[in-house]
Amino acid sequence: RQMCIRDRSFIILSFFDLYIILCNNSLLFALCILDRNEMLPYNKIKLEGGLFLLNRNEIKIRDPFIVVENDTYYMFGTTDNCWEYPASSFSYYKSIDLEHFDGPYTAFERSQDFWADMNFWAPEVHRYAGKYYMFATFYARDKRRRRGTQILASDTIQGPYLPISDSPVTPAGWECLDGTLFLQDGKPYLVFCHEWLQVFDGTICAMELSSDLTAAISKPTTLFSASEAGWPASHEKKDDKPCYVTDGPFFYTNSKNELIMLWSSFHNGKYAIGQSISKEGLFGSWKHIQSPLYSNDGGHGMVFETLDNRLMLSIHKPNTTPYERAEFIELIENNGILEVK
Repeated sequence: RQMCIRDRSFIILSFFDLYIILCNNSLLFALCILDRNEMLPYNKIKLEGGLFLLNRNEIKIRDPFIVVENDTYYMFGTTDNCWEYPASSFSYYKSIDLEHFDGPYTAFERSQDFWADMNFWAPEVHRYAGKYYMFATFYARDKRRRRGTQILASDTIQGPYLPISDSPVTPAGWECLDGTLFLQDGKPYLVFCHEWLQVFDGTICAMELSSDLTAAISKPTTLFSASEAGWPASHEKKDDKPCYVTDGPFFYTNSKNELIMLWSSFHNGKYAIGQSISKEGLFGSWKHIQSPLYSNDGGHGMVFETLDNRLMLSIHKPNTTPYERAEFIELIENNGILEVK
């Protein structure tokens, strides 16, 4: 049977801190003593043929990104020290029901010569050309490089993911984040956010990538700015200028073969997700839906299809550290627009 530990707050593993296993007609005593600040190795503890699993609400994670593979949900996301120095890795979790998770497992671990050392954010994993590619945001505390999206690769979904180039693929002089992969007419594009910290009114941009994803082969094109959409509100002022956030672009093709882009900003003081629609592909005219898809302090969304063929939105909620948790919300499509079911 599967066993679940529901309270991680104890230094000693509560009811199971001293347990007896009958093995080969003898008694084996095991004392499980865990430091409060360490990740609990639930995936390593077995009892009666089952696993101790984490409940979804026990996992602190931002930007949860789900990949469905071999009847299993793989959940990647921002799992390390989100805001402060240092950061060192990305972890992932596995599930068969989106409620109970096995993990954490290491997907990427910083090497000593890796250029970035903080703000390891929002890893996405995409299957492309026979491999698995991770698109993730990184930053260097000494500012020798700007924040940007770097691409890593692995032969398997489990990793390890290793950089395929020496630096981010986003423009060297730009503050960028949340790059995602989009394929159009067989060509790979990086779609990413030019951050409000640098331009005040955050934008979403696109660049064509080389076929091996190691470099950009076109200049960035701005698709739109946050303020153009109407629904985002300025969340603060910088140099007396209103600032508008763009975060986390993700694409979904609706039943009309139109392109929907989900992206996040702030609405009525809370983190929210909006949707913009293009009938002419990535570089077409973008129509912005004025009502956010989700506006209750959750965001950085992506969409996936469950094992039982439901359309599901993955977000983190709330948008406050350290309380972020993954939340999965069923969606429906109504006349080409996504809605919460």
